[in-house]
Amino acid sequence: MFLDIIVIFNVIVAIVFTAFYSYQLIYILVSLFFNGKNDKDNGIISIKNYAVLIAARNESNVISQLITSIQGQSYPQDSITIFVIADNCTDNTADIARNAGAVVYERFNKNQVGKGYALNFLFGKIFEAYPQNHFDGFFVFDADNLLDVNYISEMNKTFCDGHKIITSYRNTKNYADNWLSAGYSLWFLRESKYMNNPRMILGTGCAISGTGFLVSADIIIENGGWPFHLLTEDIEFSNHNAIEGNRIAYCKTAIFYDEQPTTFRQSWNQRMRWTKGFYQVFGKYGTSLIKTMFKKRSFYAFDMFMTILPGMVLTSVTMSLNIAVSILGAIIGFDISAVINLFLTAILTLYILLFTIGSITVITEWKMIHCRAFFKIAYLFTFPLFMLTYIPIAMVAIFKRVEWKPIGHNSVTTPCGIRPEQVFMVNGEYICPISKNKSKCPPGCIYYNAP
Repeated sequence: MFLDIIVIFNVIVAIVFTAFYSYQLIYILVSLFFNGKNDKDNGIISIKNYAVLIAARNESNVISQLITSIQGQSYPQDSITIFVIADNCTDNTADIARNAGAVVYERFNKNQVGKGYALNFLFGKIFEAYPQNHFDGFFVFDADNLLDVNYISEMNKTFCDGHKIITSYRNTKNYADNWLSAGYSLWFLRESKYMNNPRMILGTGCAISGTGFLVSADIIIENGGWPFHLLTEDIEFSNHNAIEGNRIAYCKTAIFYDEQPTTFRQSWNQRMRWTKGFYQVFGKYGTSLIKTMFKKRSFYAFDMFMTILPGMVLTSVTMSLNIAVSILGAIIGFDISAVINLFLTAILTLYILLFTIGSITVITEWKMIHCRAFFKIAYLFTFPLFMLTYIPIAMVAIFKRVEWKPIGHNSVTTPCGIRPEQVFMVNGEYICPISKNKSKCPPGCIYYNAP
């Protein structure tokens, strides 16, 4: 009888998951068969004045490459000011950033640790030094990011279209390093193509994912800076705006790259922080999202609620329960074949589902994944395993105290090092779009010190 209850419980969980998350299948279909607003004329384009904010903690290896990629933008440089907040740094990140041409502020605070606190400090310094209306908008990047040469120009088009918060296409520097970097990369590509892109097409709100976004000065002033200090300040910011009715837009033609972890320990710590942060956001905003869903009939609020809903916890509990029942049943002498078969079927189904999602993403984004075809195909098979490692992380994060820890970055490259097609030829010579001069290509560029 008890085993029958477990079987029924498993079936109910499967039905609930299917019912609540099936709308994401519609997202995939929309993205495959419909074009978004980025394919249309955005109307009148004007030059806006932007501040670029970079939060950095011991990022001396990569900070200059990001600044160089900003300085190499096709957008007018006199309308871009680069700010770096060197947050609790113990290396020479601040000096490197200053020498590269950024306005640098240093912050030392061991009690208020995290990107949210660093950004809030930086906004305070900027508003002390500049009038509140000096900048039209603020870009936010992590120090390991690199920008496609037309990134700011493309984001400006969407900004001029009337959108006050915009996220962008998240690509990666190091897809082919190993199964971990590929797992992250594929998930973020899927998030851009099959979550934010259809949201933009359908006119609902998108979600900020860590970095690579633009916020109107009006929003920052309205919020009094950056009052988002949970472990996942990006998701907190997204949910806050869903409740407030501030739609986050998406610009699919603005591409940036970031570096993914390559060791399991780093990956475990980072995803533990993300998972704990999602729990924090759910606890803080969950009730308000439900109220917004019904009072304002907001699908945006429903979507964000499903995004932060701790579904992986339910998956973890279900699997743990099945394993415990199977062990207990075997000890007692019960026939546990039905439970084992259902459990294995669930694992196989989840693997196939994740493999399918990964395959669709790889096929449609093939040209955007900058590595050999072998790695694109091989890491499809490990992608579901990467995602399944979230199950123990979700369980541990419930009980473990989690604090923000920095992730080391060492991938030294440039946009034309990732995308050689961005290098163009002038008078028979290949010219780097960053330096505009082959002999002055920055380190990491494929044409650096080229003969």
